[in-house]
Amino acid sequence: MTTENANQLELASPVDNASHARKGMGAFINKERRALSSLVVFMALLLIFIVANPQVFLNPLAYKAVFTALPISIILAVPLVFVVTSGEIDLSFGSVMGLAGYAFAVFVEGGSSPWLGLLLAIIVGGCAGLLNGVIVTRIGLSSLVATLGMSFLLRGVVNMLTEGMNISLVAQKGTLFYNILVGNLGFLPVQMIWAIAFGVFSAFVFNYHKFGAHVHCVGDNENSAREMGINVQKTRTLTFVYVGIAAGFAGVMASLLNNTYYPTSGEGLLLPVLAAVFVGGTPTWGGVGTVVGAIIGAFIIGFIETGVIAAGLTGYYTRFFYGLIIILALIGHKFNQPRYR
Repeated sequence: MTTENANQLELASPVDNASHARKGMGAFINKERRALSSLVVFMALLLIFIVANPQVFLNPLAYKAVFTALPISIILAVPLVFVVTSGEIDLSFGSVMGLAGYAFAVFVEGGSSPWLGLLLAIIVGGCAGLLNGVIVTRIGLSSLVATLGMSFLLRGVVNMLTEGMNISLVAQKGTLFYNILVGNLGFLPVQMIWAIAFGVFSAFVFNYHKFGAHVHCVGDNENSAREMGINVQKTRTLTFVYVGIAAGFAGVMASLLNNTYYPTSGEGLLLPVLAAVFVGGTPTWGGVGTVVGAIIGAFIIGFIETGVIAAGLTGYYTRFFYGLIIILALIGHKFNQPRYR
């Protein structure tokens, strides 16, 4: 490079840098428009709840109560974005969570290390996810039907193994293992830190790692992805494995939070977690998704029940507002961003 060209580049660099910064910010906003739309919905919802009952929603303890259970939904919703973006769906994560939690509880109850129990739960969850992926990608069953069947199958296994009996984990309360996973760090529950860290890691993989790029390509057009040299079956299978691993971790976390393993662990999470994914801005047609939006969607769903009750309504109104918020958020996404395909 000549001295003259170097000087021109040096003189132009401040303007270029500003231009690149604006373009970068614009690209980020355009890419995360759905997530930002969900954030607007969440802020509006929170403002309504504050006006309805300021005594509750201006009290930090209300947020601590929500943050205690919310991380489980975040941990489950984030990997589901990978599955949906790849063009598939997973309805079995609640049962996988129950099975992995059972493996952990039995292992620890027998006097073994809870750290090894956590590893076992993650392995059990990952194997269940692998089984889902193989059934969908190798055998060729619809992921909707296959994972629905696996949900019933795995829940049946849990019921047969436990015969409806709970497993106490009270001995774990107050231990180092307990405090690291579900203790308190000042005001903030530790599990919230785990959930946010998992979300940040997943967002990086989804947006900047080769695997995330493969997931996008496979969901957008699997034939084109195959021609590009992407292993479509492997990519989709790994998304199911990722959901299974997350469900295994969530199963351990839920058992510790309750100080007891319940055979029904994970049963009530199917619809709220799926709602968090779609409210967050991940569409159903594949190729497009947002991990950040799923986290915000989990916040929206997590605050609804608390807000409805704090506003003076009974729990019977909760599902109505679930449906209302979901529909309004999806309508907002529809008009906020044009269809990709």
